[in-house]
Amino acid sequence: MIVVTGATGSIGRALVERLRGHDTLAVVRKPADDLGTDYALADFDEPATIGRLLSEGDRLFLNSSLWPGFVDAHRAVIDLAAHAGVAQIVAVSVRDAAPGAKLGGGMHGEVDAHLRKSGVPWSILQPTGFMQNLPRDVQNDRVYGSYGPKEVNYIDTRDIAEVAAALLTRPVGESRDHVLTGPESFSHERIAAQISAALGRPVHYVDLPVPEMTAHLERQGVPQPHAGDLAELMGTTGDGRWATVTTAVEDLTGRPPRPLSAFLADHRTQFSS
Repeated sequence: MIVVTGATGSIGRALVERLRGHDTLAVVRKPADDLGTDYALADFDEPATIGRLLSEGDRLFLNSSLWPGFVDAHRAVIDLAAHAGVAQIVAVSVRDAAPGAKLGGGMHGEVDAHLRKSGVPWSILQPTGFMQNLPRDVQNDRVYGSYGPKEVNYIDTRDIAEVAAALLTRPVGESRDHVLTGPESFSHERIAAQISAALGRPVHYVDLPVPEMTAHLERQGVPQPHAGDLAELMGTTGDGRWATVTTAVEDLTGRPPRPLSAFLADHRTQFSS
């Protein structure tokens, strides 16, 4: 059986769709009849509720949003999966994750390190930024950031799901990290231009120094120190380190990842008017 945690998120929903025809169990916190697959109620806040769903030989997709208990909960689920004898864990991380890194990079880095030592065959997916977050980032036809003029990569979460589906449905291979990217990298100024073209109205990128971006985020309700860390992370991400493109999506799925233009065509109605 393939057990999918985070099944109601953007990656999870796309993954469940691609696993139709396979013995799949979606793990959800509340009833989700719209998933169109068998599901069970469980919660990362109580790892044992997930552990009891696992059996020897299962394949586990490990993914959830971030929250203060993320690291402990995910490590506990990994230990329970190892105890149950699962055949493989495919986990969603983030590009450049490492213990001690800021925000999600550090949290994922701790979980990744634990998974690598678990004794369970693993695949760690390390995607760049999610295209699905772009509609949220557009506020009053402005995109604010501290990325500067260099290129940054985004990936469609549907491509992450297709990679996960490929790994979860083929014979378990060598444990390894997979850095997942979209097909092209763009400066945020060019990203705003593509959004403008898709929406038929001008959308502008506003680049702010890190201290000003921190203040902007605080005005949006983001508390400290999260606001400062997020603005600083934008600055470091925008130094070119997330500009390189990999062939991992095509290597694993047999087709290239979706370009930004295709994402915008499919999701233009999700941008606020």
